[in-house]
Amino acid sequence: MHGILNINKPAGKTSRDVVNILQRLVRPAKTGHAGTLDPLATGVLVCPVGHGTKLIEYIQRMPKTYEACFLLGQQSDTEDIVGDVKLLDAPPQPSRDQIEAALPKFLGRIQQVPPAFSALKVAGKRAYDLARQGKEVKLASREIEVYSMEILAYSYPELRMRIECGSGTYIRSLGRDLARELGTEAIMSELVRTAIGCFQIGDAIHPDDQLSRGKLAALLQPTSLAVSQMPQATIRQDEIVRLAQGKLIEVNAADVAEEVAAMTEGGELVAVLVPGTDGGWRTVRNFANDYL
Repeated sequence: MHGILNINKPAGKTSRDVVNILQRLVRPAKTGHAGTLDPLATGVLVCPVGHGTKLIEYIQRMPKTYEACFLLGQQSDTEDIVGDVKLLDAPPQPSRDQIEAALPKFLGRIQQVPPAFSALKVAGKRAYDLARQGKEVKLASREIEVYSMEILAYSYPELRMRIECGSGTYIRSLGRDLARELGTEAIMSELVRTAIGCFQIGDAIHPDDQLSRGKLAALLQPTSLAVSQMPQATIRQDEIVRLAQGKLIEVNAADVAEEVAAMTEGGELVAVLVPGTDGGWRTVRNFANDYL
């Protein structure tokens, strides 16, 4: 059982809860997920199975699209409605034009300080564990990339936005920083991940459906989708044999920078290749034995 499952995570479940449900159905194959969603959040949770788990890092590179709702004039320790929410005293009420004018500052490669209530580690411990103990948590800013931000609806205090961004972006912290740029605060009340690359919410399956091993097997999408944004090269059967033997192969890499997906003539993923020695290409992910 090898492939990728596109799951629509429901509210109230952790990403690990969903993986645990799937793990019971796909054993002895392994499964995991390519990008955590908080219990408050819903939407696309990409769960590779079998060989697909070796491709998680490539899925994580894909752009992510979210639809989020922020409540202006409020703040909480978790930066969302789950925490200790406080209303600001007579905060400013920015106009839609003012919000639009502030958005360009948050596009492109920017620095972001993650929320204290996050799974990041501080001195070997999860930040949220330290925060729950009442300890001060100081996280360093880090670079994220935001491709687009669009206002979907605005009626103070509720601001609905569509955001496309790269991996590692905290949407609630993006809302926090946007609000502070406007002289106020904000908390996130809803979050839906509508896409990770080619994985769309309209195609996602619900983990609370009456799933069975047979149903999941039929719903598995090919592992080739994990490298759909990578340069690809079709290789011959004799080259597949060489990869299975751990040998290098030649690839027409005129347009390839650092890595290429080696595909069968039928479009199935054989391996992920990177430059080796003497002009050859070596595997960093190798599934060639499946095609012998």
